[in-house]
Amino acid sequence: MLDESQYIKNTAAKTTKTANEIKANHRLCLSGTPMENHLGELWSTFNFLMPGLLQNQKNFNTTFRHPIEKHGDTSRQTSLNRRVGPLMLRRTKDVVAKELPPKTIIPHFVQLTDAQTNLYESVRATMDKRVRDAIRQQGLNKSHILILDALLKLRQICCHPKLLKIKAAQEVIDSAKLDYLTNLLNTLIEEERKILLFSQFTTMLDLIESHLKKQNIPFVKITGSTKDRSTPVEQFQSGTIPVFLISLKAGGTGLNLTAADTVIHYDPWWNPAAENQATDRAYRIGQKKPVFVHKLICQGTIEEHIQKLQEKKAKLVESLLSQSTNKLKIDQATLGGLLSPINE
Repeated sequence: MLDESQYIKNTAAKTTKTANEIKANHRLCLSGTPMENHLGELWSTFNFLMPGLLQNQKNFNTTFRHPIEKHGDTSRQTSLNRRVGPLMLRRTKDVVAKELPPKTIIPHFVQLTDAQTNLYESVRATMDKRVRDAIRQQGLNKSHILILDALLKLRQICCHPKLLKIKAAQEVIDSAKLDYLTNLLNTLIEEERKILLFSQFTTMLDLIESHLKKQNIPFVKITGSTKDRSTPVEQFQSGTIPVFLISLKAGGTGLNLTAADTVIHYDPWWNPAAENQATDRAYRIGQKKPVFVHKLICQGTIEEHIQKLQEKKAKLVESLLSQSTNKLKIDQATLGGLLSPINE
C-alpha cells in the first residue's frame, strides 16, 4: 500500500503524462507556485507549454539545474531567467487582491520535555554516526535514503515520540508540542476562532483527533485518503465546526476555507511554498477578517534548521521570478547543521 506522499506523487506523474498528450493549437499554464522544490518542476511546466525550449530533462539538469542549485552559478541563472522571463507574467496577491485584510505570522518556540530531549539526542547521535559513515563509504548522493530517514526520525520526535516506531520512543508518553497545542487551542476556541490545523503526518493528526474527541471539541478532517472532501468543507464553512484538521499535501490546493481566521502549522516543512499554499486556504479572495498564522517550532532542533532552509528556498524561487541571482547549496555543512545537537 502506498503512503499518502507516494500516492500524490504517482497521481501527479499520471496527470503530467496525460496533459502532455493533449493536442491543442495554443497552451497556457496558470500556477500559484511555478516552482516549489527544485528547477525540475519549472522544466516540467515548460515541457508542456513549449516542448524543447529548455531542452530535454537530462540536458536541462546538466545546463541549468545542477549548476544553479548545487553551485550557485549566477551566469546560468541569468541565462535561464532570460529564456523563460518573456514567457512568464507574475501577479502577486499583493497586486491582485489589495482588499485582503492583514496576515500576521506568529512563531511559537517550544522546549522539548526532558524525556523528549534525551530521546532526540540518542537518536540524533546514532543517526549522525550512520550518516557520516555512509557518506564516507559511498558519498553524499548515494546516502540520500539514509539521510532522509535520519531527518524524518528527528522530525517525528519533535511532533510526538509515538510517531517513531521504536521501543525507546514508544516509552516516552509526553509531547511538549502537543501539550502546547492543547493550551493554544483552548485559548483560540474560547476566542471563537475558526482554525485550520495542518500537519504533514497523518498519524499526528490521528493523535490530535483523539485529543479533540476527549475534550468534546467538534472538528472535521481531510487527508489524502478522504474520498468526500465537499462535506467537511461545507460543515466547516457553515460556522458550526471550530477546528479543521488537514494533512499538508491533501489540503495544499483546491480548498476555499475563508470561514477560518486562524491557521496552525503543527510542523514545519522544507518548502515555504507548500506552507504558504496551505495558509492560502484561508488567506484568499473572499476573506474579510485578519488572519493569524501560528507556527509551532521545537527550539534548538531540526525544526529550527528547517526554518533557515525555508528562507533559502524562498530566495531561489525569487531569483527565478525576478532578475536576481542567489546561491543555494545543500552540502555536508548544511547536513551537519540539520543533525547538530540541541542548543549547539
